[in-house]
Amino acid sequence: MNFEAFFETELDKLKDAGNYRVFADLERHKGGFPKATRYGEDGETSEVTVWCSNDYLGMGQHPTTVAAMKEAIDKCGAGAGGTRNISGTNHYHILLEEELADLHNKEAALMLTSGYVANWAALGTLASRIPGCEIFSDSDNHASMIEGIRHSRAPKHLWKHNDPADLDRMLSEADPDVPKLVAFESVYSMDGDICPMKEILDICDKHGAMSYLDEVHAVGLYGPRGGGIAEREGLMDRVTVIQGTLGKAYGVMGGYITASTALIDFVRSFASGFIFSTALPPALAAGATASIRHLKSSEMERARQRKNVRILRERLDAIGLPHMMNESHIVPVMVGDAKKCKFISDLLLDQHGIYVQPINYPTVPKGTERLRITPGPLHTEADIDHLVGALSELWSQCALSRAVA
Repeated sequence: MNFEAFFETELDKLKDAGNYRVFADLERHKGGFPKATRYGEDGETSEVTVWCSNDYLGMGQHPTTVAAMKEAIDKCGAGAGGTRNISGTNHYHILLEEELADLHNKEAALMLTSGYVANWAALGTLASRIPGCEIFSDSDNHASMIEGIRHSRAPKHLWKHNDPADLDRMLSEADPDVPKLVAFESVYSMDGDICPMKEILDICDKHGAMSYLDEVHAVGLYGPRGGGIAEREGLMDRVTVIQGTLGKAYGVMGGYITASTALIDFVRSFASGFIFSTALPPALAAGATASIRHLKSSEMERARQRKNVRILRERLDAIGLPHMMNESHIVPVMVGDAKKCKFISDLLLDQHGIYVQPINYPTVPKGTERLRITPGPLHTEADIDHLVGALSELWSQCALSRAVA
C-alpha cells in the first residue's frame, strides 16, 4: 500500500468538503486579552481580536493567575517530576484538589491532565469496574465521554438529548437490579443549550442511578462562586460525580472530578489514565488554584461577560443574522454550509483582524455549520460593532439569508 498517497487523498477529501482544519498561529498578549498577534505564512504579523476563545473570562491573562504561576516556578521549577504516585505529587496539587472539592461542596477531588482525560478515565473506570454497570448517556455528550464509555465496554443506552422523559423510559425498561450510571452535561458547547438538571436528577433518584455531570463549559461562569449550573440551581449535593476543567473559564490547563472520598479514591486507584500520566506542572496547579479562588469571590468578570453576550445578540438581531438562541454564554452564528463557513472565517481573519474558528462536520452535523462566538468580559462595544459590521458585509457577499424582522 502507498501510505503517503492514502494520507494525501484523505486530506484532499477534507479540503474539498471545507472540513480541513487550519491552525491560526497566534501569540496572545499578556494583559491585553482578547488581543493577539497573528503570524502569517509569509512571516508577516498582524493584530487580531480573538472571538472564539474558551478562556471565557480572560483568567489566563489575569495578574492573579500569572503571579501565582511565576511564584510556583520560582519555588519548584518547571515540571512535576513524575506521575502522582512516583514523586510527582507536589503540595500545589494537594491545595488545588482541596480548592476543587470546596468549590463543588464535595468530600474530595482528583486532578487529571485534561478535561478529556478526566472523562475518559473516570467514566471508563467506573463503568468497567462496577459489576454489571450500564451507562445511560445523553445523545449529544462530548467525544471524551463517548470514548470513556466505549473504553469501559459496559452496555450503553443513548437517550434523546436533554429529554428526561426518554431517560425515564429507558431506565424503567432496564433491569431494576442492574447498577446504572447516567452521564450528561450542563452546558453543551456547540449549541450552548443547558440541560434540565433537576428533572434529570429526579429520574436518577427514582431509579437509583448514579449521576455523572460534565460542567466543563459552566465552571467559573455560573453560580455565586463559579461552581457551575449545579451550584446555580442548588443541586450540587444531588450529583454523584461533578467533572470539570481548568482550561476554560479558569484559563489554565487540566481536568478534574469531584465526588465522595471513596469514589475519588476508587478512580485514583484504578484509572490507568491517571496512574500512568505525568502530573501537571506545579505552576499550572498554582495558577488554577489562584484563578478558582479569585472567581469564588469576584462577580465582575461574569457580569461583564453576560453584558457583552446580551449586546452581541441584540446587534445580531438588529441586522437579521441568524444565531442559535440559548441561555448560555455561547453564541452560535449559523451559516449552514461548510465552505462558506470557512470562507467567512478566512476573510474575517485576513481582512478584518477578527479570529473566529469555523465549526464544521464532524464537530457538528452537516448543514449546521457555524461560527461559535464566545464574548468575554474584556471585549469592548467597539469590538462588538466591528465584529457585527464585518459579519454583515460577508453575509451579503456570500448571499446568505437573514432573519426577517
